[in-house]
Amino acid sequence: MSAETMAKAYEPAEVERKWYPEWERRGYFRGNPKSSKPAYTIVIPPPNVTGMLTLGHVLNNTLQDILIRWEKMRGREVCWVPGTDHAGIATQTKVEQFLRQSENLSRYDLGREEFLKRVWDWKEKYGGTIIRQLRRLGTACDWERERFTLDEGLSSAVEETFIRLYRKGLIYKGHRIINWCPRSRTALSDEEVIYKEEKGHLWYFRYPLSEGNGHITVATTRPETMLGDTAVAVHPHDLRYLRQHGKTVRLPLVNREIPVICDEYVEREFGTGAVKVTPAHDPNDYEMGLRHNLPMIDVMNDDGTMNEAAGEAFAGMDRYACRRAVVERMEALGLVEKIEDHVHQVGFSERGDVPVEPRLSKQWFVRTKALAEPALRAVEDGHIRFHPDRWVKTYRHWMENIRDWCISRQLWWGHRIPAYTCAGCGEIVVARQAPQTCPKCHTHEFHQDEDVLDTWFSSWLWPFSVFGWPHETDELKAFYPTSTLVTGPDIIFFWVARMIMAGHEFMGRSPFSNVYFTSIIRDEQGRKLSKSLNNSPDPIEVIDRYGADALRFTMIYISPMGQDLRYSNEKCEIGRNFANKLWNASRFRLQQGPCSPDWQTLDGLDAAHLRADDQWMLANLNTTVRDTTAALENFQFHDCVHSLYEALWNEFCDWYLESAKAVFYGDDAGQRQTTLRVFDFALSNLLRLLHPIMPFVTEELYHQLGFIAEGDSIMLTDWPRPLSDDDLRRLGVTAEGVAMVSGKFELVRAVRNLRASYQVPPGRRLPVIVAPADPARQAFLLADQASLKALLQASELTLDPHYQKSGPTGVALAAIGSAYVPLKDAIDLDAERARLDKQEKELLGFIGNIDRKLANEGFVAKAPPEVVRRERERRQELQEKLGRLREQLALLG
Repeated sequence: MSAETMAKAYEPAEVERKWYPEWERRGYFRGNPKSSKPAYTIVIPPPNVTGMLTLGHVLNNTLQDILIRWEKMRGREVCWVPGTDHAGIATQTKVEQFLRQSENLSRYDLGREEFLKRVWDWKEKYGGTIIRQLRRLGTACDWERERFTLDEGLSSAVEETFIRLYRKGLIYKGHRIINWCPRSRTALSDEEVIYKEEKGHLWYFRYPLSEGNGHITVATTRPETMLGDTAVAVHPHDLRYLRQHGKTVRLPLVNREIPVICDEYVEREFGTGAVKVTPAHDPNDYEMGLRHNLPMIDVMNDDGTMNEAAGEAFAGMDRYACRRAVVERMEALGLVEKIEDHVHQVGFSERGDVPVEPRLSKQWFVRTKALAEPALRAVEDGHIRFHPDRWVKTYRHWMENIRDWCISRQLWWGHRIPAYTCAGCGEIVVARQAPQTCPKCHTHEFHQDEDVLDTWFSSWLWPFSVFGWPHETDELKAFYPTSTLVTGPDIIFFWVARMIMAGHEFMGRSPFSNVYFTSIIRDEQGRKLSKSLNNSPDPIEVIDRYGADALRFTMIYISPMGQDLRYSNEKCEIGRNFANKLWNASRFRLQQGPCSPDWQTLDGLDAAHLRADDQWMLANLNTTVRDTTAALENFQFHDCVHSLYEALWNEFCDWYLESAKAVFYGDDAGQRQTTLRVFDFALSNLLRLLHPIMPFVTEELYHQLGFIAEGDSIMLTDWPRPLSDDDLRRLGVTAEGVAMVSGKFELVRAVRNLRASYQVPPGRRLPVIVAPADPARQAFLLADQASLKALLQASELTLDPHYQKSGPTGVALAAIGSAYVPLKDAIDLDAERARLDKQEKELLGFIGNIDRKLANEGFVAKAPPEVVRRERERRQELQEKLGRLREQLALLG
């Protein structure tokens, strides 16, 4: 390949179209369970089958891809299993909405069998889009192992899990208070409820005593539930209610006599000290109901309307219409004591986005206490490490306070519960198929449970079910346990904790060793990305505009571990500019001829062959290899990318490449070949270090530069290793020499800043006189004059430790020495003085305005402290700028 045939600018779309199908065709993503290499496995957090790619997916999957590509280059047998989740509520809701809008039909109009057929049709038509989109990102997934949570194999694993846990007594069916979504008409687990702060009211109702005069006042935020009250509770030691112990009150509107009970759950200091007890519609009331053997009256239908138990006057009403009606009737009866504004947390269905209804219902549950104990130990003992580790505290709190998991859902789309009820005696049999005969009454007729399992009941098996469990497959033996999980902290309870529980229960060990929790993505204003705010960009459009590598690089560059990241499309210019910088550096290299035949090693070279700049580059490359590797080992992706940015953009392109030009364009052929060899060694290592983050451009450049043969891939090369201490000594790389070169570059930077401050045109060459700080530095600079002159853009370079400036002269100071740039013939001195005089007057004006503000006692006293602080900081900045400007004026004479 030559510079003439290489595009002048990086064209990501063309490169991406070229390489991804080629990687797939060659089988680079396929994990081999028979390999003798140590395995490294990741299972993708399965996105919803009908989902679309979001920036959250981009960040999550880029991190996974970095780990997979890096470990492959380190010699591991990698396997990254992709797949999708059937997403019970989300998918069923989408299909139901589609049916209502397109055909004015509900699922009940179609019936279960026909409705499920429609969902499968929907899945085939719209499902998998996100998987196709992930390919655009460059993900190295083992696509031949793609799984779906309703696959036959995974469905078999779900059935096996249910049966095993049921037989161990860890699954049971019982009446419990659960979270009910009236829109989806299904039970929800506690983790599927999102709490939102809402402004509501606290109604104080008077419940008349059954005997004599008087009443007890209770407060409620949900007046409609009073229709299901079966007691009023007071604290046993509350002196206000001693005379009411054992008495009854008459429940208004339904005219039911209910007891006054004593229970220590009641807080005497809250409200009136008396609470209404609705065991069928409140979890705490339910527990009181069990303790006191109270009736439990469910007054609502599945859709959130009131049922017949609410009374004839309210039956059929929506729950909120009923609330208004109850308040109106209580007011008409003179039983509303007062109404207060009240701000409280209201639970919403995560999917249905409507307030959930705590409701007594017969559901299937998993006893989680015993499952949680080994899962908690695994994290606390360090067998599983969280990154960042602050999430351990959150995990511990949840596991120590874990409740039984409600796993049944009143949906049709999902894994149907493998439980069969005898039509004759009601006996429940849990099995893969309906039994032929009832073991109790010998009836032959059975009905399968109508409910399906919580989506997470299949997802918690994901790390081993994807490899064929419960069968002992080669894949399961080779790739379980997996290595790393990359996921969002929002599903630490939904998924992470449950996978750890399942891993210990069914496989006897943890499902992974490390869990990396991704950042939350926000816009530039700090808002979470959402469609409703119209601040959630389409990643495919971003890729089309900037390229996949640019998006990947930028997402990691702006996301420190454990901190939210603030995203805007414009920030992708960071990644695009970086890719172009790399492209241009490679194109420059090709202009010097083909790659060196011995570019892979530095064997045969020693200190006598190398310039100080070569040694400096090798020292910095060594540091970059160590830092990048350490960062990835510690999941410091952000640090890794910043290290590579510094190494490639600043150290390699801005300094080493520019320094090498003096050799490439010089007359010493031997030195030219040596510098080309070091150049190629450094560039090839940097490309390999960057490959896991920017796979497309690095693959293309590795081929363009001739570092690899056709039919091979940078993916298959070895991860760079640092040079040994012996190699560094042989090559003459010393800390003193590196410091000397860094000092030279510091001096060059100071001269460039000087030129910029006097607005010297970039192409204008000026004489430069350097006064080295001591004889050692003078000897170093004398040996490196050609490189120094080129970097300084000097028309002529003089080294004179005793130089005394005369006339208008710019001075640049550095530890290695001082540089003097005569300005007499370089700029229009009168115009420059006028420009600086004008700037001085403007700065003095700005400073004066701030001084008057700060001298105003009223401003300092009334303005927010932050505003006053900013004004003082601004004054300091302006004063420093004024000082620098006056130095420039003084130099002009």
